[in-house]
Amino acid sequence: MENVLITGGTGLVGSRLIEILTASGYRVSVVSRRKEAVPGAAVWQWDVAQQQIEVGAVEQADHIVHLAGAGVADERWTAARKREIMDSRTQSTRLLHDALARTGHRPKTFVSASAVGLYGADRGDALLDENSPPGTDFLAEVTKAWEQSARQVESLGIRTVLLRIGIVLSTQGGALAKIAAPVKLGAGAALGSGRQWMSWIHVDDLCRMVLFALQNPALSGPYNAVGPHPATNADLTRTLAHVLNRPLLLPNVPKFALKLAFGELAATVLGSLRVSNRRIAEAGFAYQYPELEAALRELYEKAESR
Repeated sequence: MENVLITGGTGLVGSRLIEILTASGYRVSVVSRRKEAVPGAAVWQWDVAQQQIEVGAVEQADHIVHLAGAGVADERWTAARKREIMDSRTQSTRLLHDALARTGHRPKTFVSASAVGLYGADRGDALLDENSPPGTDFLAEVTKAWEQSARQVESLGIRTVLLRIGIVLSTQGGALAKIAAPVKLGAGAALGSGRQWMSWIHVDDLCRMVLFALQNPALSGPYNAVGPHPATNADLTRTLAHVLNRPLLLPNVPKFALKLAFGELAATVLGSLRVSNRRIAEAGFAYQYPELEAALRELYEKAESR
């Protein structure tokens, strides 16, 4: 039985990934700042700021899945928050690299989270693939640095897969929970023009994509971790309201109001990124939830049954 070490294992994706990996026959362990119990996983401790990790953490891993990083949309982007967003990704990756270099241990696979934000805040209607040029805004710079740090792990001779993750659909948090809150109250509305593209993926398909990367040695380099059918903001909001059986009565929320409320962070909901999944699909990955309405219905039916 192989062991998978996860960073960010208590987050939105990590907690679901633990369940899926365990059900697939893997032993799972996580690294965490606190030595507290995590359901379904052994716990190792690390301190990214001090560049310290518990002895034995990386040595026992057959595979490493690196998801750790401060939430991009959790707080307003002050200078301090920007540093935290950057450092939480690059410094945690450096810590893993240094631990692997020091111990000489070489896991079979290193899967590192990345983001479609690499392509920039707003690329309009252009269909973006893994060869599209990166953007120059804050999130693009963060993602470039994040991937560069992961490439240092690859330089140790470890097969490295970079998953450029889009908007993860889950009722447990993230973007969907924020969009759904006003919709549930009958106060939902598209944001800005509503024409901006949102490249989404069901949380289970994302976790299954991680599993696919672990189990397929031919995979390496970047893959866009998005579904096959991006939706505009207006379409996503309209479909969500339909699934939740709520009306959409309000006009679109204007751009200036979003910028006033969220500052620079507003770019994450006003920008348009239409991202292609062609590379991962051609590698043989099959989606359980390729269609938006079916994905949303599954998520909310599961939430209601809890």
